[in-house]
Amino acid sequence: MENTKVLFISQEITPYLPENEISLISRHLPQGIQEKGCEIRTFMPRFGVINERRNQLHEVIRLSGMNLIIDDNDHPLIIKVASIQAARMQVYFIDNEDYFQRKNTVIDDDGTEFEDNDERAIFFARGVLETTKKLRWTPNIVHCHGWFTGMAPLLIKRTLADDPFFAKAKVIYSVYDDEFKQPFNQSVKQKLNTLGVKDEDIELLNDPNYVNFTKLAIDSSDAIIQGSEKVNPEILKYIEESKKPFLGYQDPENYIDAYKEFYDSLEIEE
Repeated sequence: MENTKVLFISQEITPYLPENEISLISRHLPQGIQEKGCEIRTFMPRFGVINERRNQLHEVIRLSGMNLIIDDNDHPLIIKVASIQAARMQVYFIDNEDYFQRKNTVIDDDGTEFEDNDERAIFFARGVLETTKKLRWTPNIVHCHGWFTGMAPLLIKRTLADDPFFAKAKVIYSVYDDEFKQPFNQSVKQKLNTLGVKDEDIELLNDPNYVNFTKLAIDSSDAIIQGSEKVNPEILKYIEESKKPFLGYQDPENYIDAYKEFYDSLEIEE
């Protein structure tokens, strides 16, 4: 289906972060989908380890300046952009001094996961969604890559269900072999409550570990893709039981075509 608008929300993209499964798919998939006639927008966090000068990031003043409230605290939203010339695509970066200035991604130098990763993921997801609205761009498909994007399906379905920019969007969540070990802060439910998410919608976060958080993202999505060859078996079983449209693991030579066919199989509302 041509003219489909696809919003890619990615945890990491090469060349801005080192090559791995997620960053490589997040780099080549948007390009491949764009070359097949779709319109795309691509977002990732502006983690502090990213070299802004080398990668030629610059702030988009007209999109920056909004404040997002998380846990009763104001956090300024800064939007930056860079271009991957070879792919003829732009990447938007969600930035904030409180969450993304540290010189790491989600784990400290000693291997400890940051205690505020839940807030950082909420801020990232909200930043992407608010910026998409500010761009006045209505996606048909929202495709999320990596657990750090897992708040986006929840917010789209639970806080933006009636928003004209997202009401008809099909949300796809790709599950990877990217487990975090340290459960989220127990206050994560309260933080989501303040955004309008009801307790009954996030009961899985009574124990906010990786498996439960991934199950919540699956519950909030319209379709699921297995991004890694090996994925937690409990999660795979949960996907099967959900009866949602599912695309199994695809090898690197074929995944762009397979993903495009999967997008086209979903009933896109105009």
